Amino acid sequence: MRHAFFATSCLAWSAPLLLAIAPPAVAQNAPVEVRVDRLEKEMKAVQRKVFPAGAPVEAQIVRPAAPTVVPGSPSSSPISDLTARVGALESQLASITGQVEENSFKLKQLEEAFTKYKAEIEGRLLQPETPPEVRPTAAAPVAADPAPVAAKPAPSKPAPAPATPAASEARKAAIAAIERPDTGDAAMDSYSYGFRLWDAKFYPEAQAQLKATVDKYGDASVASRAQNLLGRAYLDDGKPALASVAFYENYQKRPRGDRAADSLAYLGEALIQLKKPADACKVYAELEQVYGTSLSASLRGMMDKGRTKAKCS
Repeated sequence: MRHAFFATSCLAWSAPLLLAIAPPAVAQNAPVEVRVDRLEKEMKAVQRKVFPAGAPVEAQIVRPAAPTVVPGSPSSSPISDLTARVGALESQLASITGQVEENSFKLKQLEEAFTKYKAEIEGRLLQPETPPEVRPTAAAPVAADPAPVAAKPAPSKPAPAPATPAASEARKAAIAAIERPDTGDAAMDSYSYGFRLWDAKFYPEAQAQLKATVDKYGDASVASRAQNLLGRAYLDDGKPALASVAFYENYQKRPRGDRAADSLAYLGEALIQLKKPADACKVYAELEQVYGTSLSASLRGMMDKGRTKAKCS
C-alpha cells in the first residue's frame, strides 16, 4: 500500500511538472545537439524531484562521434576530378558520334548510288540482244568489156569462227582434268574448285561454280572469298558491269569478311573500266577511310594506282 501510494503521489505530482517543463514547439526547430542537452537537463530535474533521496539515473544517450576533418584537405578534389573525367568522356563521345554519323551518311550515299547503278545494269542484261541489221550488197556493175572483171568486195572484219566439235571436246576434257577437292569441308571444297577453274582461265565455268558456292554457303566465312573471286572472274572475262555488282554486294553484305577490302579495291578498277572515274574515286576514299590502317601493301599499291588512273584529287 505504501509503495502504491508513493507511486500514485509521484505521478500526480510529476504530471504538472512535466507539463510545465515540456519543451515549447519552437524548440523542435533547434539543432539536435541542443535539443538533446536540454532533454538531459530536464530529465535530471525530474529525477531530482521524483527521487530526492537517491542518486539520479543517468540518461543512456550516446552521441555520435564527430567526423574527423584534416585541416587544409581539398574535400572537393574527388568531385572536381570526376567532373573533369566526365567532361573528357563526353567530348570524346561527341567526336566519335559525329564520325560515325559522317561514315553512315557516306555509306548511305554509296549504297543509293550502287542500287541505282545495279538496277540499270540488270535492266540492260534483261533486254534481248538484237542482231545487227544486214543490208543486201549491191550487185557488181557489168563492164562493157567482153571479159568483165568482178569487183573486189570491201574488206570486212572476219567473224569469229564457231567452236568446232573438236575444240568443244578438248575444252570439256581440260575441264574434266581439273580435280575436284574433297577434304570434308563442303564449303571450302566448292570454293577451291571454283578457284582452280578461274586459275585455269575457264572463266564462264568458274563464274557458275563460284556463284553456286555463294548461293549455297552465303553464311559461311568462305563466302567472302567466293564472292570476291566471282567479281574477279567477271572482270577477267571482260564483264566489268557484272563484276562491279559482285564486288559491291560482297562489301555491303560482308564488310568484315576476308576479302571485303579486296572487293572495294577491285570495285574501283571495275568502275574505271566502265568510264566512271568519279565513282571510282568515292570507292577509293571509302577504302582508305574504312580499311586504311589494315590495308596490305598490294592493296594499297592497287588503290594508289587506281587513283592515278581516275585522276582523283
